[in-house]
Amino acid sequence: MKTDLYTELARQLRADSIRCSTAAGSGHPTSSLSAADLIAVLLAGHLRYDWTHPDAFANDHLIFSKGHASPLYYAMLRAAGAIDDAELMTFRKLGSRLEGHPTPILPWTDVATGSLGQGLPIAVGEALAAKRPLNAPFHVWTLTGDSELSEGSIWEGLDHAGHERLSNFTAIFDVNRLGQRGPTELEWDLEAYAARVRAFGCEAIVIDGHDLVAIDGALGRARRAERPTVIVAKTVKGKGVSFLEDKEGWHGKALDPEQAKQALAELGAVASRTFATSTPEPWTPAAVPPPRKPELKTYTEPAATRKAYGEALAALGRARADVVVLDAEVSNSTHAEDFKKVAPDRFFEMYIAEQQMIAAAVGMQVLGLVPFASTFAAFMTRAYDFIRMAAVSQANIRLSGSHAGVSIGEDGPSQMALEDLAMMRAVFGSTVLYPCDANQTARLVALMADRPGITYIRTTREKTPILYREGLDDFRIGGSRVVRGGGADDAVAVVAAGITVHEAVKAADELKGTVRVRVIDAYSVKPIDADALIEAARTTSGRIVVAEDHWPEGGLGDAVLAALADADLRGARLRFAHLAPQDMPGSGKPAELIAAAGIDAAHIAAAVRELAASGA
Repeated sequence: MKTDLYTELARQLRADSIRCSTAAGSGHPTSSLSAADLIAVLLAGHLRYDWTHPDAFANDHLIFSKGHASPLYYAMLRAAGAIDDAELMTFRKLGSRLEGHPTPILPWTDVATGSLGQGLPIAVGEALAAKRPLNAPFHVWTLTGDSELSEGSIWEGLDHAGHERLSNFTAIFDVNRLGQRGPTELEWDLEAYAARVRAFGCEAIVIDGHDLVAIDGALGRARRAERPTVIVAKTVKGKGVSFLEDKEGWHGKALDPEQAKQALAELGAVASRTFATSTPEPWTPAAVPPPRKPELKTYTEPAATRKAYGEALAALGRARADVVVLDAEVSNSTHAEDFKKVAPDRFFEMYIAEQQMIAAAVGMQVLGLVPFASTFAAFMTRAYDFIRMAAVSQANIRLSGSHAGVSIGEDGPSQMALEDLAMMRAVFGSTVLYPCDANQTARLVALMADRPGITYIRTTREKTPILYREGLDDFRIGGSRVVRGGGADDAVAVVAAGITVHEAVKAADELKGTVRVRVIDAYSVKPIDADALIEAARTTSGRIVVAEDHWPEGGLGDAVLAALADADLRGARLRFAHLAPQDMPGSGKPAELIAAAGIDAAHIAAAVRELAASGA
């Protein structure tokens, strides 16, 4: 046992955590000090990682779920030789890679953490992908703080780890008793934590988190385990510095220079150095066939876009070995089950655990897989923080929300997503798609596979008519289609997406011969086809109607207005009618609810007539 080495490394990790946070004037040194012994033993004794090749597929993975302990994380990178001392001291400074909480701007960092409760379930996703379909030999480790153990997502993750018997997964609970404003819920009741862990089918190892021999034994046992392991470690916040140990009021506070000088003296700090670490055994993933162009179905009869989504996934599954699909126990409604029929080893049932589903997708894309995750659009809201953080992680994930809007019918408002377009438009770098027919859906799903960032597609419960029979390969992200009108004499433009495209077509056909109507299918809500909207506004002297099955805030209407806000309309004055649900819907037939929401053909036609009658 390398006790002297572990002791020396733990001392350096503590000292460097203090040094960099003091230089920054902010950070979480006391949260770092509590876990320093755990990380020292892991780094020098059990982690297998080639720091010069962070993309090596055999590398272990380590996620700091307690991302606020970033001083410790960066001190670890310094000890491994991944960064030097000069960079360590740029912590939290503008332009530094060492941000307040870790992000993948660093090549050794899988995902962004800092929103508590996310790192552990993402690590579960990595372990799940390693077990199948990759059959990879690496181990996945995650350091978790005790405050975040109040987050339900932690237990969603452990539940799934236990269910899948992920023996390649180990969580380390840093139970230091103190949270941000005082004691945690369970404080040092280690047996209570262990009982919860065991209840989810995981092995619990309870240790003193400052006993280097016990830590070494627990980590070795975890790698050899046949079940997922959780090391429940009792630690002391601020360990190693007398005036910090187990003291309230120090969370998130850096030491001033005099305090740091005293702390470093107590630690017996010496100049930082690089420590030798273990590299993994050479391993190469099994060869996979190169991706092929998917053979997408062409539809001639009405079909639900949710069904087309599932069948397009199945086509992708046949054509590409890197596509994986996750679903939150509604795959017979989202039709993700169609993928399961062709690639069962790459289909992951996540049950009713939307946070774990998104977390697993984020973890899987770290390993080069192409994840699609689906549930009812309304329930995607449960995982919104995970989606937000996925953007910070620079993750490439594809999301599908079905059963959107009042058009779902009798199930009522609890099932009707009326916020999802706004929610997804607000995500940094996101793509938001809302197709209206099955052929369009299939082509957009195929495009999603290679789209960077977070892509969301909204699908419809009811069957919709087939609007597109030609030019199916012309759909593009950022595009739109003119499905009625398009001439220089169009008087009013109606912009719609999804279910309201068909209502707009009915309205245009009803008005034929009385008002010249241009109907724009804005299937790409973000990025929206601003050029098509500007041209329509110029042609119609600024007369624009938007009809959408979504609350008026943040959806298609706002996207259209944003595109036109600073546009040169060549003298036209924008006259804008926005049709969207205004009142809380109830249950009813889809047609009844669409009419009650004021977004059916009759209401669209009335809005067109009113705008057409307005003066220049």
